[in-house]
Amino acid sequence: MTGMETGVRQETVRLTQYAHGGGCACKIPPGELEEIVAGLMPAGGGGDGAGDLLVGIDTGDDAAVVRMPGGPGAPAVVTTADFFTPVVDDPYDWGRIAAANALSDVYAMGGTPLVAVNLLCWPRDLLPFDLAREVLRGGLDVATAAGCAVAGGHSVDDPEPKYGMAVTGTADPSRLLRNDAGRPGTPLSLTKPLGLGVLNNRHKTTGEVFPQAVETMAALNRDASRAALAAGAVCATDVTGFGLLGHLYKLARASGVTAVVDPVAVPFLDGAWDAARAGHISGGTRRNLEWVAPHTDFGRTDELTRLLLADAQTSGGLLVAGEVPGAPVIGELVPAGPHRLVVGGQG
Repeated sequence: MTGMETGVRQETVRLTQYAHGGGCACKIPPGELEEIVAGLMPAGGGGDGAGDLLVGIDTGDDAAVVRMPGGPGAPAVVTTADFFTPVVDDPYDWGRIAAANALSDVYAMGGTPLVAVNLLCWPRDLLPFDLAREVLRGGLDVATAAGCAVAGGHSVDDPEPKYGMAVTGTADPSRLLRNDAGRPGTPLSLTKPLGLGVLNNRHKTTGEVFPQAVETMAALNRDASRAALAAGAVCATDVTGFGLLGHLYKLARASGVTAVVDPVAVPFLDGAWDAARAGHISGGTRRNLEWVAPHTDFGRTDELTRLLLADAQTSGGLLVAGEVPGAPVIGELVPAGPHRLVVGGQG
């Protein structure tokens, strides 16, 4: 904790002003990204002596998973990388959030993170290195709380600050959480409330600090992952830059099902609706909505609700096909229909 106060906070340096966007809203739009990586899946999953690639690029899952050589009983290695521009002005909090977000990809696969390396881009002529140290300290503290070692990393002199981690973990290959394993008749649970994108955008614009958003982003998805596995779930993803609707669309498409969302059941952070009504909608959120709209039956859902369901989250929760104790059920998976997503129920 850093002693944050609600309201406008005076900052010597406002890190968010050194970035063109913020957090996971800076992702390349999902449609454009899919065009870039199309056809890059290596045949056979690797060269001679490589492990068995269980999860690769084909379904756009949260991390790569490789079963180590040694037969069906061999453990699986989970690997991922995630970094982004400042989402908050406080450097320590930014470090905490970025680390929790990177670790989340391993948890979203049902894995346990073991070791991470830092990824740091820093404008050395613009920002003092004591701020970079605070960013790294925040990342280290969250990784330590997760039981994940941090062993060095890589840095680049860059005009725009960016930070994150490459994380390696392990998983039981017979108990993975995958985005292509959803089945009709399964409820959908969401383990963190939405609204992080609009609150972060309001923070960037006004300097207001929203402790509820910071602590939500810095919270690990470890317990949610364990609870999902304990409940017998086999399908999950985390909700980050493509928003709830974007990540749910990817899950439904990969699983060959339709996802139905009840917007009334979706939890939102305090202040999210006010921030959205005030116009603090990121370009990333609008691109998310544009991407999923052709595949979605919105029924009578209003535009503001659509935008909040597509809100570009940073270090959001897990979206689990199954019931997770303590997490609200926000919808269900049903047999594939004319749309991959239905918002507001089937008529």
